[in-house]
Amino acid sequence: MESIKEIFKIGYGPSSSHTMGPRKAAEIFRQNNPGVKNIRVTLFGSLAATGKGHMTDKAIISALDPVTVEIVWQPNVFLPAHPNGLKFEALDKTGNTRETWTIYSIGGGDISDTGQRNASASIYELDTMPEILAWCGKNGRTLWEYVEIHESPAIWDHLSEVWQVMQAAILRGIESEGVLPGGLNLPRKASSYYIKACGYKGTMARRAYTFAFALAVSEENASGSRIVTAPTCGSCGVIPAVIYLLKTQYDFSEKKILHGLATAGLIGNLIKTNASISGAEVGCQGEVGSASSMAAAAATQMFGGTPGQVEYAASIAMEHFLGLTCDPLLGLVQIPCIERNAFGAARSLDANMYALLSDGHHLVSFDRVIEAMKQTGHDLPRIYKETAEGGLAALGITG
Repeated sequence: MESIKEIFKIGYGPSSSHTMGPRKAAEIFRQNNPGVKNIRVTLFGSLAATGKGHMTDKAIISALDPVTVEIVWQPNVFLPAHPNGLKFEALDKTGNTRETWTIYSIGGGDISDTGQRNASASIYELDTMPEILAWCGKNGRTLWEYVEIHESPAIWDHLSEVWQVMQAAILRGIESEGVLPGGLNLPRKASSYYIKACGYKGTMARRAYTFAFALAVSEENASGSRIVTAPTCGSCGVIPAVIYLLKTQYDFSEKKILHGLATAGLIGNLIKTNASISGAEVGCQGEVGSASSMAAAAATQMFGGTPGQVEYAASIAMEHFLGLTCDPLLGLVQIPCIERNAFGAARSLDANMYALLSDGHHLVSFDRVIEAMKQTGHDLPRIYKETAEGGLAALGITG
């Protein structure tokens, strides 16, 4: 498995696969073709189907500025390697192709020439939960310590910066009002939810704050603001909401929070390695489902859970998102994405509590759940995987 830095990337929304990945690819192509004046970019499959709603064209044009850019949309052409394909062509003065590069945006802001994840950057020798739990038991260590041993010391500085960006997104989001861009005319809700939460007490207050914090980050993402992939832009509100709630309600130290983030990163790494975090590949179960699994693990770690209880929390959270489709209205990361982040955060806290009440032993392992998620994602018809052609997206907004 690669570094958890690849799980937690700092960037701009609204989509890791449709905005961050294509922007990264455009920057590389421009660097490799200095002096070119005209570039044609063809978007295929899911990348083309929902690219306008995800600001894919704007991200590419911005990265290639001041080069003249032609965007070609091919939503009905799916390249065999991955649903999110794009082709760059450097054109000469007569419009003939001088250089061509086909690349795939495979989720989480990552790109790949093959459509597959590169295993050469692996820094972890174990990539299944049973092996890692056995290591923890043998060495008397926790899951975050497994991360610390395999990452460079700089991981804590990275996670500290990640946490600062997450908090900043929450604080901006709960102060922002108005309508989100894109055409749905969807009003922001985080600010009003936060004000109402301040009037509640006990369990009601904690749940309302959870919703408000998740909405805050997700709305910031939808507006193209600075966020952290956790593990994707579309699911970036879940983990910040859960951890910020625990910080404000239970006064956890930053050290405990960073240990929780490291644990979450390991869970996300396992999902990314053994299944997928790409909505275009496996549906929203790979995005909000993965985020909820990661957040549940982080919370359980912060509350002093055993490695077995952390594993159980991650399993529970993912189990209840199996089969979740990716069906964004108008291709925007807004409906149902933003609300799903809020409920994903709440589900994470439920999974955390359920696991802490247990002894950590259960029948269906985390690896089995992730295997089921991967298979379910592959079995889902294409229209339910970020094409905006099925589910809620197909029903439209009238009704």
